Amino acid sequence: MNNNMTPTATDVTLVPITPSRLTRLRQSDLWYSFSSHPSAIIAATLLALVALTAFLAPVITPQNPYDLSALELWNAEIPPIWNSEGQMPYLLGTDTQGRDILSAILYGSRISLIIGFASVVLALSVGLSLGLIAGYFGGWIDNVIMRVGDVLLSMPFILIAILITAIASASLPTALKDVLAAPILIVAIAVPSWVQYARTVRASAMVEAKKEYVQAARLIRVKSWRIMLHHILPNCMTPIMVAATLNFGLAILSEATLSFLGVGMPSDQPSLGTLIRIGNQYLFSGLWWIVVFPSIQLCLIVLSVNMIGDWLRDALNPKLR
Repeated sequence: MNNNMTPTATDVTLVPITPSRLTRLRQSDLWYSFSSHPSAIIAATLLALVALTAFLAPVITPQNPYDLSALELWNAEIPPIWNSEGQMPYLLGTDTQGRDILSAILYGSRISLIIGFASVVLALSVGLSLGLIAGYFGGWIDNVIMRVGDVLLSMPFILIAILITAIASASLPTALKDVLAAPILIVAIAVPSWVQYARTVRASAMVEAKKEYVQAARLIRVKSWRIMLHHILPNCMTPIMVAATLNFGLAILSEATLSFLGVGMPSDQPSLGTLIRIGNQYLFSGLWWIVVFPSIQLCLIVLSVNMIGDWLRDALNPKLR
């Protein structure tokens, strides 16, 4: 008897090849929409460039604007490099303290991006949680959450943020005010912002909670938090993604506004709003570059975020497909 068996075609087991996540992304409708949308590509490239240079600021900038020992007063008020009085390596000039404007802009962009992103994440987390609870359970829980949201919406956004920062500053000791300036700003921006997410998720959750698959999950005694997280939440994410993207730009503008008003980041930790506030004092004294270049950077960041948000809103809208 011959024990050497030759495998036949029927003995070979075909293993399906599963495409990688990158391949699935390239084949998705979202990627096709993005690749065929020039303004979205330009905005994403610009935002990525701004973020990359901001977080690589310690490597690519000529000085650390936070280090007072690195500032030289005899290099103060130098105009941009294309001016006849410009000097290297100060490409965009210096301010009245000898601080390199380009370095300050990149360091300030990093602070603005971190505060804007963190405030959106915090507001999104609170809004999603409360919106799911309100839409799923309804009743008095829904009424309490929505009435609190109505109270917040009845007050101006900037007034709530200023009130929170003022209370925090008055309560904290002087040594902690500058250290906790960024967390205070994050909370101040997030507190009036969660209502929009909660209302959006609540409306979607109320619709999804009445559908058959949710009723079936309740019948087999699936826990409520599993139903909300694994069944209802995925069907609510499309409008939330668009709102979060657009609110990212608003959060950066809110931080800049608070810093411009003097209740945001301190002068020794300048964000873009702080730089604009400082430069605004010298706008009519010939030192225009101190305020103009940080303002341009802020406009570019917010414009690119808004353009990405507009594209995402159109790409995720089934009526426009």
